[in-house]
Amino acid sequence: MSEWEQRDNQMAQISAIAGIGSWIVFPVLGAIIAIVCGHIARKEIRESGGTQGGDGMAVLGLALGYSHLVMSCLVFAFVLLIFAGAFTAIGLSAAQAP
Repeated sequence: MSEWEQRDNQMAQISAIAGIGSWIVFPVLGAIIAIVCGHIARKEIRESGGTQGGDGMAVLGLALGYSHLVMSCLVFAFVLLIFAGAFTAIGLSAAQAP
């Protein structure tokens, strides 16, 4: 390997794969792995002095991981609101029954 060649950081590769996988195969776990590996990869790439590449893959993993977690939280909150409304409606109709 010449001194001008860059190798892609393995954590960046894992982050990108886990980020894609979080939307397809393993939802929350994949997002967490993508976020953790993405931050570790970006730190390692910065500290490598230009010998490691893959910052784009790390950013991709971070973006996919964070967006999946945000989407999961919004869906969870929406489902809670639906059930809270349903239980409230059931409670109101039961209270009005003679």
